Amino acid sequence: MDLLTQDEYRAIAANLTLPVNAFIDGSFRPAASGRTFTSVNPATGEKLAEIAACGSEDVDFAVAKAREAFEDGRWSRMHPSDRKDVLIRLAKLMKRNARELAVMESLDSGKPIFDCETVDVPETIHCLKWHAEAIDKIYDQVSPASDDHIAMVVREPIGVVGLVLPWNFPLLMLAWKIGPALAAGCSVVVKPAAETTLTALRVAELAMEAGLPRGVLNVVPGGGAEVGEPIGRHMDIDMVSFTGSTVTGKRFLTYAAESNAKEVVLEMGGKNPAIVMDDAENLDRVAQHIVNGAFWNMGENCSASSRLIVHRAIKAELLDRVAAHARQWNVGDPLDPETRMGALVSKAHFDKVCGYLEDAENIVLGGTARDGFVEATVVELPGNDHRLAREEIFGPVLSVIEVGGFDEAIRIANDTEYGLCASIFTANAKRAIRGARALRAGTVTVNSFGEGDITTPFGGYKQSGFGGRDNSVHAHDQYTQLKTIWIDLSDDADEAVE
Repeated sequence: MDLLTQDEYRAIAANLTLPVNAFIDGSFRPAASGRTFTSVNPATGEKLAEIAACGSEDVDFAVAKAREAFEDGRWSRMHPSDRKDVLIRLAKLMKRNARELAVMESLDSGKPIFDCETVDVPETIHCLKWHAEAIDKIYDQVSPASDDHIAMVVREPIGVVGLVLPWNFPLLMLAWKIGPALAAGCSVVVKPAAETTLTALRVAELAMEAGLPRGVLNVVPGGGAEVGEPIGRHMDIDMVSFTGSTVTGKRFLTYAAESNAKEVVLEMGGKNPAIVMDDAENLDRVAQHIVNGAFWNMGENCSASSRLIVHRAIKAELLDRVAAHARQWNVGDPLDPETRMGALVSKAHFDKVCGYLEDAENIVLGGTARDGFVEATVVELPGNDHRLAREEIFGPVLSVIEVGGFDEAIRIANDTEYGLCASIFTANAKRAIRGARALRAGTVTVNSFGEGDITTPFGGYKQSGFGGRDNSVHAHDQYTQLKTIWIDLSDDADEAVE
């Protein structure tokens, strides 16, 4: 898709009709209480809209309608190829409305329109199409039973699912969850982050236009205490998939334990290491990967390369190249297609990131923060015990730690409560494989920064999450139950029936 000019994007923004109400049982409706909260453009501080501030009563209504839809089979027992057709129609409608979605996403989150147009919206559409195409291609199994038995292992949709989204990739995380959940035949109740609700509501409206039966996809905006906790504690929700902070994710385990022991899948934080050894080739290319990993999406990324663990023999040269590339990541108006880094998502989050900058003692690049924007920042640390090395900043701050060898680098990389992603840069193939095997992370990239793609499972070790994986065919597992059907074919069984 060709990018427009800044003025053209602003014109689109000025003429958008923003969805403001909850989407339940196939239509928009205000919160039962009548309350609203203000959605703010983080780049300007201006009000975008007054959004329905839902509560437990709205959650109860959405779950009841989702359960009704699941039990009568309007979606859960629809033929797989028919479900596929509906989701492909949704993907086509999203493509037709891609520019509107991109501008809406940029306004709501502070993301650069460049990223929304070239990454977030296209990847969201691709994700939905990929899971749609998988619907009628995932086979169940027959176990190797005896000649007198047939044992079938079949998948069934788990039921009503609560999907709790983060604010850093509103559209893409929505697709990562509703793609496999709807493909499996579940009914869903989505809670978008309060900071970024607009695109989830718009997608729900497009889903109805695509032919998704009412009650199957419900979107309930509101705060964590008002909507998130009621979803986590609801006795008629069978499973919750959560993406967000580790602190909040742990609460869902408590909610499940104190309610109906629902299944919980968590994808949480990260403090991801990028190891660069002294034999790494093409340091300029390495620096490009490091900068992209650290500063893409303003560092508001659970898989961001936030710790650069670099061999002392090449540290100075690599940091020079990192600084050169980081200076190209300009901060500016998110609706300017030349902008690489937009605004942080909220005033509260901006203040949090600024608090980390105040603790940075040796800033080698950047460090400036103003009016919701933070420039690309590189900080040298004395070791891995510093606060900036231990805690997830979720901002454009790269912490640099010097090491003297491979074993020390692996030890420091693994010295964290998280285990989401990691990278290793080396020209030695054996060292690369040894390092990839030794790193305690769900995704390890070699000589690059990345998260894999839709075909590869995404999730973490330790306090980065557990219970399932996003992306790939493995994502379908968490939204299904396995059932064994055991059929006795023996002659004795026939005689017993007679």
